[in-house]
Amino acid sequence: MAEVRLPATLVPLFAELPRRLDLEAASVIDAIDRLEERWPGLRDRLCERGPQLRPHINVFVDGTQAGLETKLEPRSRLDVIAAISGG
Repeated sequence: MAEVRLPATLVPLFAELPRRLDLEAASVIDAIDRLEERWPGLRDRLCERGPQLRPHINVFVDGTQAGLETKLEPRSRLDVIAAISGG
């Protein structure tokens, strides 16, 4: 199972969504699909049509910046990072 870590900004938006969880997933997009099954609407917070990641969302697999098609190994760590801006 891949370890998935989500940004704190998502937690208050979805009931019982943990910041860290383990998922069976073959790729980043597969992990997002699994999250969407459990928390409908979460995919829209991470992806745009296409699908592609929203401009303010970055994903890293095992410490390396990744894309939606990046493969996940059973012991991979997927970090979803939301960019923070101010003005």
